[in-house]
Amino acid sequence: MEDKNPLNPRIIALHIEHLRYLDMHDHLILCGPFKDHSGGMVIFKAQSKEEAETLAKHDPFIAEGYKTYVLRTIELADASNGYLG
Repeated sequence: MEDKNPLNPRIIALHIEHLRYLDMHDHLILCGPFKDHSGGMVIFKAQSKEEAETLAKHDPFIAEGYKTYVLRTIELADASNGYLG
């Protein structure tokens, strides 16, 4: 996420509500602002790119024009796949 407009308490509260929704529905993996750069990142699980777009666009930061986003797909590397090695 990249900043477009200054944030305010109302939009931050709505964003937190959205993160809680993602977490309650087992989508949220991790999220937070960058410490050394503007903006932040939300990493979530989705069944398709279309679902991921929907989840991203429903974030009030995005829906109300406070931040931009770039959607990326990652291939998970873990013990079950030998860390892709």
